[in-house]
Amino acid sequence: MRDAAVGFHCPDCIAEGRRTTRQARTAYGGLRPGSTGLVSKVLIGINVAVWVALLGAGGSGSRLYEQLVIRPKGICLSRGAGYDVSHGQCSTGGGLWLPGVSDGAWWQPLTSMFAHTEVLHIGFNMLALWVLGPQLEHVLGRLRFTALYLLSGLVGSAAVYLLSPEFTPTLGASGAIFGLMAALLVIAYKARADVSQLMIWIGINAALTFFASGISWQGHVGGFVGGLVLAGVLAYSPRQNRTTWQVAGFAGVAILVALAFVLRTAALS
Repeated sequence: MRDAAVGFHCPDCIAEGRRTTRQARTAYGGLRPGSTGLVSKVLIGINVAVWVALLGAGGSGSRLYEQLVIRPKGICLSRGAGYDVSHGQCSTGGGLWLPGVSDGAWWQPLTSMFAHTEVLHIGFNMLALWVLGPQLEHVLGRLRFTALYLLSGLVGSAAVYLLSPEFTPTLGASGAIFGLMAALLVIAYKARADVSQLMIWIGINAALTFFASGISWQGHVGGFVGGLVLAGVLAYSPRQNRTTWQVAGFAGVAILVALAFVLRTAALS
């Protein structure tokens, strides 16, 4: 028996009560997480682990790097130059093949979201994830937050695939991070909170996106637009059958992402 406010309860009764008691949910339908920031910490851990693996493999000059980045079309390196030939022709001629999505490297849109080689790059991205992630995770719930992060990143990858030069490699979690910025903006606006500080932060990052060198504006803009749409689905779905509306909205975005990859692949093939 277990002590209770009045008398005692049997262990089986307590267990049954826990099973039948409705779990607390967030304002947007997700289960309220018991510990704040768990998914964010896991995502940071994965990014750091991939970064360490890339450093150990030789950084941006390694074969692992070429496998993980997103490159719209594969290219053959031979005698210090790049050639637009097939993988088979490259191997026959003794060249080094750098794979691309349109040539079958289907994993790159996802793996590129977790790949970094420079300390400042991963440092800024993980700091942003540390700041933004736990807030959104607490408000949305773990499952919805995870789906938001991954699908925003894939929207960013789709924008890179559609709009980047065909042989240019791109990597980093920035698309997903910009998706989180956009999502926090939508959630704050829905709650009628003061968004002035957030808008300043977004403005600074937007300026860096378009005026600093070596930054993929395609991934940043794509991730931000994806975050706006996905957060809008989460925040403004009707309360009745809310989960169904949210799943349908996310599925619709995923279908559009897949269609973008199909169209660009057809254009490059």
